[in-house]
Amino acid sequence: MTPAPRVLALCGGVGGAKLALGLYRLLGENLTVAVNTGDDFTHLGLRICPDLDTVTYTLAGCVNPATGWGRADDTDHFMTALAQLGGEDWFFLGDRDRELHVERTQRLAAGESLSAVTTAVTGRLGITATIVPMSDTPVPTLVDTDAGALAFQHYFVRERCRPAVRGLRYQGADTAPPEPRLLAALADPGLTAIVICPSNPWLSVDPLLALPGVRELLRAAPVPVLAVSPIVGGRAIKGPTAKIMAELGLAVSSRTIAAHYGDFLDCLILDRGDADEADAVAALLPRVALADTVMHDEADKIALAREVLAIAGTMTATITATTTR
Repeated sequence: MTPAPRVLALCGGVGGAKLALGLYRLLGENLTVAVNTGDDFTHLGLRICPDLDTVTYTLAGCVNPATGWGRADDTDHFMTALAQLGGEDWFFLGDRDRELHVERTQRLAAGESLSAVTTAVTGRLGITATIVPMSDTPVPTLVDTDAGALAFQHYFVRERCRPAVRGLRYQGADTAPPEPRLLAALADPGLTAIVICPSNPWLSVDPLLALPGVRELLRAAPVPVLAVSPIVGGRAIKGPTAKIMAELGLAVSSRTIAAHYGDFLDCLILDRGDADEADAVAALLPRVALADTVMHDEADKIALAREVLAIAGTMTATITATTTR
């Protein structure tokens, strides 16, 4: 009997969580999701981990379907009362969502690690996949803009991504140890593929890649490393990816994504509508593939995940055939 595939996914928030859900539906406990924590910050005395929470809520089936983040059927009584008192209401905390931040903050203050808290929360929510923060050490993303340096959430939420981006910094990334289960997944002899979800490369994936040894381990990985392009038709499906690329002087294209990941990536998956970019990407990577990458509902997420796994399987078979000749 062929063993079940074991996959490591590298993920940010809303866009990446969609593919993570599709993979989870197909793989269950055989999926490990390493999540960006560069967005994490302390607000109103609470430790908030937006990408971790989005992935957790998505895999648990309780994410707000209208936004892709926050909890479904949430209410805003706390935020309304806070605004009436003149408090900081620029970052929305739903009444049900806030309970997770309270629990996390208390447990961190008691000495638990972020990874331990995450494991406890995902277990309580019935998630069988392994969700890990990229590191237990904070690695805050700092955005250099034409309005000055901004903490990530100030740029992303308070300023609504309006300032032009001039650069990004991942503070402390060079000394922050990767979460042990991320390293274990990269070294797992039973691993069959590594998938970079269609998250913003600069905001959501680069903080993870900046951790000591991660990029080198990806280069040395004996399994296919695949990414789904977050760019479709010259635009980002979600978030400010295209805006940031243009402001950094980069062409808004999947070829740019291929070049960005090119030192370790084996295959970039483009949307079928971007087939005209395939040759340009193929000049940079060992393989390019086409799929329906725009995910509107759960069926789309599962279908894309199935295509990603099929492409990875084909690549593995080719590698095996080549090395056994």
